[in-house]
Amino acid sequence: MQHGSGILTPRQRRLAWLGFLLAAVQAPVAAKLVSDDSWLFSLCVALMVATVIIADDGARRRPAGASSSD
Repeated sequence: MQHGSGILTPRQRRLAWLGFLLAAVQAPVAAKLVSDDSWLFSLCVALMVATVIIADDGARRRPAGASSSD
């Protein structure tokens, strides 16, 4: 069985993982160092990037001929 291609190219996927890791590490560091709640923005960005990575995983695991409504 062939697997479908994902939403992201392999290079974009690596960059998405890098962005996720950087944002996920930056959020608690900013929460410790900054007195306001601006660290929540980093947390939201990390969650959005994680959502894209999860969607890409789902598209890669779907068989090549399957429709998106299945």
